[in-house]
Amino acid sequence: MVEFPSEQWKDYELLDSGRGEKLERFGRVVMARPEPKALWDKSMSEQEWDKLAYTRFTPGAGFGKAGKEDCGTWSRLKQMDDQWYIRYPGQQKGLGFNLRLGLTSFKHVGVFPEQAPNWEYIYSHCKPGMKVLNLFAYTGGATLAARAAGADVTHLDSVRQVVNWAHGNMEKSGMDGIHWVVEDAMKFVRREAKRGRLYDGIILDPPAYGHGPDGERWKLDDCLFDMLREVNKILSDKNSFMVLNLYSNGYSALLGETIVKEALGLKGEYKMESGELALRDRFGKNLPLSIVVRLAR
Repeated sequence: MVEFPSEQWKDYELLDSGRGEKLERFGRVVMARPEPKALWDKSMSEQEWDKLAYTRFTPGAGFGKAGKEDCGTWSRLKQMDDQWYIRYPGQQKGLGFNLRLGLTSFKHVGVFPEQAPNWEYIYSHCKPGMKVLNLFAYTGGATLAARAAGADVTHLDSVRQVVNWAHGNMEKSGMDGIHWVVEDAMKFVRREAKRGRLYDGIILDPPAYGHGPDGERWKLDDCLFDMLREVNKILSDKNSFMVLNLYSNGYSALLGETIVKEALGLKGEYKMESGELALRDRFGKNLPLSIVVRLAR
């Protein structure tokens, strides 16, 4: 399974990719960013990229080593706002929200557009009143998709700045009622398990490396299996779903399926699907960016 954002999403487009970079349009702003997985040649010339780009990110020394990203700098080539919004219209009736864009020191801009198929899946599996937990939730695309369906959503991230960013996206989208938590994901899940609390949907998008607000260390290879075992304690065993997204290089959809099956000890009736989330540029080149495993039971 390979999934792409719908071409009907007019506020986002991958224009070109290659030579370790991608050229993207968010609204009217075109930017060039590093993309280690773009191993092929660019279809457009460097002069064409420079003509279209409003800004370009240059990473610091050591970018990409050990799966980490060093700080870098944005070179502004055209006049542009520091912050701006785009609209995700959704492919299903009732799904739609606004997302703020901004230039950060780690090349990220506030949205991972390849996640659009996950937003569609989450929306389709949520119902009013369902309890949904979004872990490592970043600026909240998945949170807003669940809330748009009427779910009772808890949004957790260890970085207060991105939680505030997500809160702003909620308000700009005309929504309310989301529960915000700034905490280490493992600590929160273990505490919820002790309290006997259950969720009907759990979304996980863990980084390869990370730190909690109190200095807790996260390394995906060491922690993912244990995290999923803890998540299983708070995920309802009926009429529930889970979405696991993984960006770490070297992981595969088969690995994702296996670790979910083993960690959750799956029995009885369930439906599992896995594959890649990707972007396609104007020239038909497919850029795979993450793997996803989805479970419904």
